[in-house]
Amino acid sequence: MVHRLLAEEYPDATCELDHRDAFELLAATILSAQCTDARVNLVTPALFDRYPDAESLAAADPEDVEELVRSTGFYRSKAANLIGMASGIVERFGGEVPSGISDLTSLPGVGRKTANVVRSVALGLPGLPVDTHVLRLTRLLGITTDDDPVRVELEVNPMVPAAERGAFSLRLILHGRRVCVARRPACDRCVLAWMCPSAQS
Repeated sequence: MVHRLLAEEYPDATCELDHRDAFELLAATILSAQCTDARVNLVTPALFDRYPDAESLAAADPEDVEELVRSTGFYRSKAANLIGMASGIVERFGGEVPSGISDLTSLPGVGRKTANVVRSVALGLPGLPVDTHVLRLTRLLGITTDDDPVRVELEVNPMVPAAERGAFSLRLILHGRRVCVARRPACDRCVLAWMCPSAQS
């Protein structure tokens, strides 16, 4: 029911990180940790112009990458993760972004959320990214009582058709940003308010 109502509300939900391929989306998602998509989109054009593929990024000067991604915060660890991710792709996956969850999460800076973003958005595979919005809304709606992102993903997966899990996550994220805002939820504009325990209380 939640999935159907959100699909009607946000029929054209898309990933808001600018990218042209799986490699760019993977890098952008690593940069998006504790940073807005809008800020990442300001940074990635110069990054991808300088390092358009895994091979070039793997050979990058860490200080140069740090300078390019500085404004996204935690720039030293993010730069190290980007170079490590690219090196792993070159050394272990022939320069191509892998599609398996375990392969993706074996790369530096890549957790299940990032792996699921790449799988569902860039590779057309099942994946349900659980970010802070998805975690918060699934709990508010009573879909889960868990607060561990991996357990929430595995609990929600059977409730949503495999091919639609990525879209479901994107729609929850949009709803969390536009309507069910953490500090001031607009319950009067929410298509889910009638079924939301939090809105009823």
